[in-house]
Amino acid sequence: MSSNVRPDSMKRINTFELANAFIDEQVAEIRAQVGAKKVLLALSGGVDSSVVAALLIKAIGKQLVCVHVNHGLMRKGESEQVIEVFGKQLNANLVYIDATDRYLDKLAGVSDPETKRKIIGGEFIRIFEEEARKLEGVDFLAQGTIYPDILESVKQAEGKKAVKSHHNVGGLPDDLQFELVEPIKLLFKDEVRVVGEALGLPHEMVYRQPFPGPGLGVRCLGAITRDRLHALREADAILREEFDIAGLNKTVWQYFIVIPDIKSVGVKDESRYEGWPAIIRAVNTKDAMSATIEEIPYAILHKITKRITSEVEGINRVLYDLTPKPTGTIEWE
Repeated sequence: MSSNVRPDSMKRINTFELANAFIDEQVAEIRAQVGAKKVLLALSGGVDSSVVAALLIKAIGKQLVCVHVNHGLMRKGESEQVIEVFGKQLNANLVYIDATDRYLDKLAGVSDPETKRKIIGGEFIRIFEEEARKLEGVDFLAQGTIYPDILESVKQAEGKKAVKSHHNVGGLPDDLQFELVEPIKLLFKDEVRVVGEALGLPHEMVYRQPFPGPGLGVRCLGAITRDRLHALREADAILREEFDIAGLNKTVWQYFIVIPDIKSVGVKDESRYEGWPAIIRAVNTKDAMSATIEEIPYAILHKITKRITSEVEGINRVLYDLTPKPTGTIEWE
């Protein structure tokens, strides 16, 4: 399956039998491609990179080096969770790199979404090149690229514009020093989950909420600032906590906050208070190519609104995005 085009004859992977056949095929292909050399894997802790990690461990064992880069655009507590689960519980060969200042300095003043993605993707590769120089025999970079990433990054027909470039597709530099290993690049998200369960990954890891490679960088709309990024991280943590309490985490595929670079007039402590709006996005989908909007009970929305506007400095409004895909995309940038 070296092509970037999914064969018409490829069956949907929706059973353990098909998943196990896929796993056997990919293990053989990985071994043939990599040989005795080492592979670096960007391990975010999301389902895509976790499934790739499990496949590579099954195929080449200790030849895999997992690297978690904290680019400062992670959700609250996420890097700490990656270290706990993969470094301690799963005993992976894990390297942790805190590159927060490096990323935010590069992104300062950059408002164009595609430019942001390319900067994030470019730095992502540079960090891996630096890490590879510390090791011997590393010629491969593994990625959790999946099929919707490719479909949305490449023009599918003449005259149509790409929806957006993904950091692991359109954001890769031309002088890439690695050969790519992308064993799940022809799978849709629901298929990746079936493969993950067949590999024996924990259920909560397999069904962890999707998170874009550029992280909060594409949810802090426009030019990223540290104060707005902090507000976004805190508001998103409140949203996820309240969805967990209400049980919506079991029925909604993806939910998050975006904060645009605009302010409106509000009132706080009987005084004028200018703040950003926090926009809630909650969608359901099977393959990420289309999405419907989840109907959230007003009582829950009111509770979330009250908490965010009272607990998060800089936010004075909470809005709910009712736009399906199409015409909207799942992410805003």
